Amino acid sequence: MSRYAAVVDAEAARQRLNSEKDRVRELIGQLRDELGDGEGELADYDQHPADTGSDTFEREKDLSILEQLENELAEVEAALARIDDGSYGIDERTGRPIASERLDAIPTARTNVDDAGES
Repeated sequence: MSRYAAVVDAEAARQRLNSEKDRVRELIGQLRDELGDGEGELADYDQHPADTGSDTFEREKDLSILEQLENELAEVEAALARIDDGSYGIDERTGRPIASERLDAIPTARTNVDDAGES
């Protein structure tokens, strides 16, 4: 671990992250349900090509949103793992504590603002 001590309320962070995890999981489930609704339709042969293109665009957009939500869920789970191993709130690059304001704004933050743009 770091020579710097993180000043983080781990239980408050855990509660906030667990709430976020539940919220993101619910959104993922809803989106998967919506995406599943149109999978069995084979009636595309009578649709105008523009309609088919619009449907394809919407489906790709939804799949992109799903991917973003799954990435967000992975980040939340990684932050929870950092709480468990005692490294939550410690900058992964410098080993210094992450500013509490940054963790309030982005509870999954891995670095301080100064170092975040370097990834």
